[in-house]
Amino acid sequence: MRLLLAEDERSLSDALVRVFASEKYEVDAVYDGESALDYALSGIYDVILLDILMPKMKGTEVLRELRKREVATPVLMLTALSSSEDKVAGLDLGADDYLTKPFSISELLARVRALIRRRGQLVSDNKLNYQNISLDMSTYKLSSQSGNIKLSVKEFEIMRYLLERPTFVAKKEELILKVWGYDSEFESNNLEAYMSFLRKKLKQLGAEFTINSVRGVGYELSSPKD
Repeated sequence: MRLLLAEDERSLSDALVRVFASEKYEVDAVYDGESALDYALSGIYDVILLDILMPKMKGTEVLRELRKREVATPVLMLTALSSSEDKVAGLDLGADDYLTKPFSISELLARVRALIRRRGQLVSDNKLNYQNISLDMSTYKLSSQSGNIKLSVKEFEIMRYLLERPTFVAKKEELILKVWGYDSEFESNNLEAYMSFLRKKLKQLGAEFTINSVRGVGYELSSPKD
């Protein structure tokens, strides 16, 4: 899961990044509204945590622009503005949830999990299923009736991305953005090595599908015989 954290208070931002990292979230942190908008428009995030009072561009302005451009990523507003009028204004602009400072870490994590579930990406038992393969979102295990295999963090993120879009061709550039982040220098040619590892693991589990390369575009899930 990849989060965008837009919070200009550096100490709070650093603390939240550590918390989310301990919960196995990938986090990109930015410290002003213009950067928040730039990053958010990439469309690679599962949840955006957006402070309201930021330099260069207020969080409400960022939110307004995102919804204007039809970016539907769930947004959780983090702010010291606690009046009902402020909350209503944020929600009316398209925020999905609103949490006032100071807040408890446990509540913040619960609200992020709720937004992810609400987006419809998680199925029962916290798993993603496709054909005879299941991906456990908590344990990072890929499994079938014949057994299970623990994936690395990057393998898990790639597999999750593909299983959420089983009928689409995943573009290389989109995969790299989603898994390695906005500022990554990861080379697209190296992505094939990860795909090779995943193909072997799918084959070991007796999967009814594999990951096929689409020349010049990216990857898709399809029958091994195709």
